Amino acid sequence: QARAGIISTVEVLKVMEAFVNEPNYTVWSDLSCNLGILSTLLSHTDFYEEIQVFVKDVFSPIGERLGWDPKPGEGHLDALLRGLVLGKLGKAGHKATLEEARRRFKDHVEGKHVLSADLRSPVYVTVLKHGDSTTLDTMLKLHKQADMQEEKNRIERVLGAISQPELIQKVLTFALSEEVRPQDTVSVIGGVAGGSKQGRKAAWKFVRDNWEELYNRYQGGFLISRLIKV
Repeated sequence: QARAGIISTVEVLKVMEAFVNEPNYTVWSDLSCNLGILSTLLSHTDFYEEIQVFVKDVFSPIGERLGWDPKPGEGHLDALLRGLVLGKLGKAGHKATLEEARRRFKDHVEGKHVLSADLRSPVYVTVLKHGDSTTLDTMLKLHKQADMQEEKNRIERVLGAISQPELIQKVLTFALSEEVRPQDTVSVIGGVAGGSKQGRKAAWKFVRDNWEELYNRYQGGFLISRLIKV
């Protein structure tokens, strides 16, 4: 109804606030998706920082309850929920989540304590979003060293979280390099487009500048329509 302009988005935010004690992954996934759409819209306004504060307020209680490590008797959905919540808090700049993500990322890179598969994406997203060129270089090194395609894809999807314009360009150039399989290039560009307002503008310009190559690469296939959609 809010998207259709029938009710105010303020009413939606009030409803969202009522879900702070919600334990169900599916519900949080839906809330996260809708808040993501709202964040994207508000990134073009003066309210972007305020919506990040709102995200932190809504997701902090469940984040504190879940913690970072699995608890005895937890199910598969709890692991998914932990990844979702920590990723959301990390991207929004929640201080404690950011500090812990950086600590765990350092241990992971140094081989002291390898991150579990379900925590890698949220940790990667968090350190990249608030990282610098060293963070990006480390991530690209992890990509190069990864034995499994699953890990390469996981890294490719999150690279767009990086914030600085020159680093966004580096990620886009990487998308068309031989390091990335042609069928995975769209994921990298899509990650940049969804990562930030600057990323969206840069990705759109990049697609236009490299249209001929991209079109020739995917002509007639579903990837070209996916690329346009993202």
